[in-house]
Amino acid sequence: MMKRYDENGSCIVCGWTPPKDGIEKKKRDHCPCCLSAVHREDEEENECGGILEPVGIWVRSDNEWEIIQRCSLCGQMVTAPVEQDDSPIKVLSIAARPLSAPPFPVEKLEELTKAMGGQGEIRVGGDLL
Repeated sequence: MMKRYDENGSCIVCGWTPPKDGIEKKKRDHCPCCLSAVHREDEEENECGGILEPVGIWVRSDNEWEIIQRCSLCGQMVTAPVEQDDSPIKVLSIAARPLSAPPFPVEKLEELTKAMGGQGEIRVGGDLL
């Protein structure tokens, strides 16, 4: 059986350790700090053991957020619900990743706007960029 945490209860990816303040340990399907997990079985139900790395966030129709994870070993993609104790900074940084690295050159926004029937001018606070 593959281990998600080391012998000290720390995450094998980032080293996060759950608090030892007597709170009952919650069964987790991913680390609340790095949002990674160990991929137990691939699509053919073979033992995998790769690291499920967070690559995106999606919001289901019931407004429940889920982490999209991709296995570093087999490439399979899975989802896991965002938990209340997950790092909000990590969740938001994963969710904002597409905005910080769009799949097109930002310099082409004006050209794309014109192609879609807009004026083609990009203004921020009334100033032309």
